[in-house]
Amino acid sequence: LCLATYQTIMSLLNEPPDERLFTVGHFDLVIVDEAHRSLYKKYRYIFDYFDSLLLGLTATPKDEVDKNTYDVFGLETGVPTYAYESEQAYADGYLVPPLATSVPLKFIRQGLKYADLTPEEQEEWDEREELVGREELLPSEINRFIFNQNTVDKVLEHLMLYGVKTAGGDQIAKTIIFAANNRHAEFIAERFDANYPKWKGHLARVITYKQDYAETLIDQFKLSESSNNPATPHCRIAISVDMLDTGIDVPEVANLVFFKVVRSKVKFLQMLGRGTRLCADLFGPRQDKEYFKVFDYCENFEFFNNRPEGVSDSLQRSLSQAIFSRRLEIAAALNNSDENELVELSHYIHDLLHNDVAGMNFNNFIVRPRRKVVEKYLKRENWNSLNNENVDELISLVADLPTESDPMNEYELNDELAKRFDILLLRLQLDILNNKPQSASLVFKVKSIAEQLEQKSSIPVVSVHLELIQEMQTNEFWNHVTLLALEKVRRYLRCLTRFIDKDEKNIVFTNFEDEIGVGIEVSLVSAGVSLAQYRKKVEYFIKEHEELPTIQKLKYNRPITENDLKVLENLLYEASGLESKTEYNKLFASGKSLGQFVRELVGLDRAAAKVVFADFLDEAKYNSRQIEFINQIIEYLTVNGVMEAEMLFHAPFTDMHEDSAYGFFADQEVHSLIKRISFINSNVLPQHGSRL
Repeated sequence: LCLATYQTIMSLLNEPPDERLFTVGHFDLVIVDEAHRSLYKKYRYIFDYFDSLLLGLTATPKDEVDKNTYDVFGLETGVPTYAYESEQAYADGYLVPPLATSVPLKFIRQGLKYADLTPEEQEEWDEREELVGREELLPSEINRFIFNQNTVDKVLEHLMLYGVKTAGGDQIAKTIIFAANNRHAEFIAERFDANYPKWKGHLARVITYKQDYAETLIDQFKLSESSNNPATPHCRIAISVDMLDTGIDVPEVANLVFFKVVRSKVKFLQMLGRGTRLCADLFGPRQDKEYFKVFDYCENFEFFNNRPEGVSDSLQRSLSQAIFSRRLEIAAALNNSDENELVELSHYIHDLLHNDVAGMNFNNFIVRPRRKVVEKYLKRENWNSLNNENVDELISLVADLPTESDPMNEYELNDELAKRFDILLLRLQLDILNNKPQSASLVFKVKSIAEQLEQKSSIPVVSVHLELIQEMQTNEFWNHVTLLALEKVRRYLRCLTRFIDKDEKNIVFTNFEDEIGVGIEVSLVSAGVSLAQYRKKVEYFIKEHEELPTIQKLKYNRPITENDLKVLENLLYEASGLESKTEYNKLFASGKSLGQFVRELVGLDRAAAKVVFADFLDEAKYNSRQIEFINQIIEYLTVNGVMEAEMLFHAPFTDMHEDSAYGFFADQEVHSLIKRISFINSNVLPQHGSRL
């Protein structure tokens, strides 16, 4: 009997024929577990090499053209030699069945329209920079970068009301919430803590690959209910992105929450499998787990059961479309003006609009059906006397058409930041035309842009307009602002916005009133407050003492000594504020070395990590995909400080290739990678280590 990984067998078969350990006829039977993985291209050679019976085992066979599990075993697609169905496993008592509920959430299923909001909610919408120019949000955008507080609160309320309970119904059973992305997971945790402050930082925890001590949190999540301390309950709600989809075995999990869209059948079934484990005495003596509940808020069950033809999302309104529409409103409002300067502005706006229409290509399949109305407005004279009917026609039939027009002049260059600046100024201009008070939030944003531009006054094209930039920051300017003054600001400063330091795009947090429908059944050790406070003290201490030699060594991957750690440990003990060393050791003993503890807090210097992998970043030797994979390792180490070698064969590294490093490098190169990772890890330990 021989047990081996694909990589080991492949390495042995790559030996010269006269040196191979295994001949073609060495085995009578080859058994492959998880047969939907890694059997394609490179590793299929194993199964073609051996002249033996071949038995593949999998819960989720693939039938894609280039990854067909059935084809590897010489079977008709979709027809296995033998299938043990989940229903039979439930009946035989090897698994517990799901009680699945599809719960309709209006925003996630229908999106969010500005017109459907209350006046207060519309005001909040208007204050969100990323929603400027938008009339609606698509369902696919909810929980991707738009996180609505009320939606999350309703999901958590529904879970806490209807989820499986233990401890005589007093506490929620172990639960996994599958979130859309890392920020979504963090937002769910924030809302849970806000609604249940008594359990803040204990009951619901984010567990993703970006979290510090993720493995420790998983260990805490796995703790049995019998070890739970009611005063400081351990994690019972795990909010995860990918990390708990597969490979996690927690029998006490009795609730699964799908708060993300899943379109892979294989992945969906694997995620469901997290709840099927048997668990004796879950609800008391001889009261075993008989089912688990699945709450689906994202129509996954409908998708996999009914395979709907498609998503009925409406089109997103682009910046260009929003600008075109607002300019039309301004142009229409200026029609009857007889002031020379306003007439001149009106003509300029007409020129801009006409220029957009002139750039519409009749050969474009989107433009072609509306050729007649486009040709009408190709005539410049038809723009001089726009009426309400013309405006409605242009907004409904022309504004959303693609244009290939070139900028009309140097002030109107096409740039996303410039267009966003246009939107701000056009909205302020419309407020003046409609005799509305200036929006305080919009004025604040324009002032902020001016402040940032003033800091770039060393740039010649910015310094030319420095007087205007400074004037815009005064209350006097805004107390007497005019339509023409705003147009001057828009025209002269729009293209300067590219010089502003661009931070990460702000996440939009909203609190619009969502609607939750009636659920439809479908077939189918805590870190503790003290540790958190201590960690804050440690982080603060390290930030204030970055010059300490031991911290420098850990951050820059240099060897440390026992004495280095002893000095640092004494300093951290003093910073912790605990009364005794015994209390310190008891409370913070984590099984990790002090060096690893600190390295995980401060991370690893990127340049130091690159030095270790320098030869793998050689463009002359490796291709861009191989270098990208190495950079992913460097990024992980930079953030997390250390990396277990086995982590290399889990997400996010398997996201690039299901065989991880073996999909990009030869066996000896993978072994070299692992040695380098081990080298980086070893520098958190002295010769004999030091325990925290």
